[in-house]
Amino acid sequence: MNRSERHHRIDNIEFNVTDIARSKAFYGEVFGWRFVDYGPGYTEFQDGRLAGGFTTGEPVRPGGPLVILYSDDLEDTQHKLLQAGATISRATFAFPGGRRFHFIDPDGYELAVWSDR
Repeated sequence: MNRSERHHRIDNIEFNVTDIARSKAFYGEVFGWRFVDYGPGYTEFQDGRLAGGFTTGEPVRPGGPLVILYSDDLEDTQHKLLQAGATISRATFAFPGGRRFHFIDPDGYELAVWSDR
């Protein structure tokens, strides 16, 4: 199987926010980000290089945004993470555009992996 160029690279950063409109106004004004709304609880942003999102679906948490990596094979990546000592903190779930799961690394950081396959 040939791997895509984005396989296992940071692909998305997700900010949990309390007010999407406020976050859009702030980042749009300061950095010129562009936005696409996917319902009342999620907005994607593009900064010209990297995609990300604002969501009200999770509580705001200290420590910053959720870093999301892409995988060509979600199950294989999850298996490798478990073998390396990660803990799955949120089981694989579907969302518009794909599926993803969350994991905790050995230092306690939570990251996610998604795939459109």
